[in-house]
Formats: sequence, C-alpha cells, structure tokens
Amino acid sequence: MDKAAAEFKSAEADFVWDTYQKVVNETDTQKGKIYFRRSGKKIQMGSDITAPAPKYVLYDGDKVQIYEPKIDQVTQYRTAKNRGDFETFLVLGFGGGGHELRNSFEVKFAGVENVDGIRAARLDLAPRSERARSMFSHILLWIDLTRGIAVRQQLLEPSGDYRDARYSNIRLNQDLPRDVFKLKTTSKTRVVTPQ
Repeated sequence: MDKAAAEFKSAEADFVWDTYQKVVNETDTQKGKIYFRRSGKKIQMGSDITAPAPKYVLYDGDKVQIYEPKIDQVTQYRTAKNRGDFETFLVLGFGGGGHELRNSFEVKFAGVENVDGIRAARLDLAPRSERARSMFSHILLWIDLTRGIAVRQQLLEPSGDYRDARYSNIRLNQDLPRDVFKLKTTSKTRVVTPQ
C-alpha cells in the first residue's frame, strides 16, 4: 500500500455501493463511476452516480457538493473544519498508505480472500478517535495484493447500518476526463448550504 500511495496520482473505477439501513431492513444500491486525483497534498474526488437516479458528488478539500439533476439542486457541505477526518475516510484504499492507516486506525490483518476474481488482503480497521468511532465502529478493507488499492470497503456504523462498496475496472494514474471534477449544472440550478 505504501508503494502504491507514493505513486498515486489518479484513479477511475466503476462502483456498486450497497447502503443498508437496519431500522427499516432495507438496502439501497447505487452504481456509477468514481474518480480520484491527487496533486501534492490536495485530493479531489468525483462520483457520477447513474443508478437508480443520476447524482454527482464532488469533494475538493473545502466542501462536498451533491448535484441532483432531477430536482436541479446542489447541496453543499463545508468540510474545512473536519478536513482531516473526512479525507481519512475518503482515501481509504485509494492513495492512502499503510503507515497513514495506522495513524487513524488499529489495523488487523484478517487473511486473504478472493473479491470478484482478485486476491485481496482483508484488513479490519478500528478507528482510534472517539469521534471517528461514533461514525464507524469498524471498517473492512480488501486491498488488491498486486496493485495495493481497495477493491472492496465495508463501513460499519454503531447503529448496525453499513455501506458495502465494490470497485471494478480500476484504472490507476491515467488521464481522467477533463470535466469529472465539475458539476454539470444548469443556469437555474438552486444551491443549498445546510447549517
């Protein structure tokens, strides 16, 4: 992971995110493409969710923006105060090194498993900070043994809710489409900033 992190500039992957809510015993599935780009210490993330409804999510270090074309609205959240915590979770398995993981998590090796035809090391992460533990009781990562990046992530919340993310068709350090870190809004798009 450390070698992959040192060489990391960008990533593009297809994803399937399953979000489970225990209280209603339902799983919501989203599919699309995700993009990461690192320049120096700055990291950007963009996701183009195509199903079940189009949605674009952008992170640029200072804010997260979520654009929902169906209602033509951008909801933006300021992340500057919690930037470190946010990026810790954002880059899990994409550009973050093994030594960086140990700063934020207690890391346990849980064996080698096959994830969609890829041999992957399964890591069990327990957040060190109380604040992070209030969000996620623990996180499971499956790291491709060849490329040192995540092919699967499970973020488990204390409530029993979780998000299971699977990544495929991963392309590293290649040119990304120019517009993936821009929202495709209209002239009538409404911008909302919750308090």
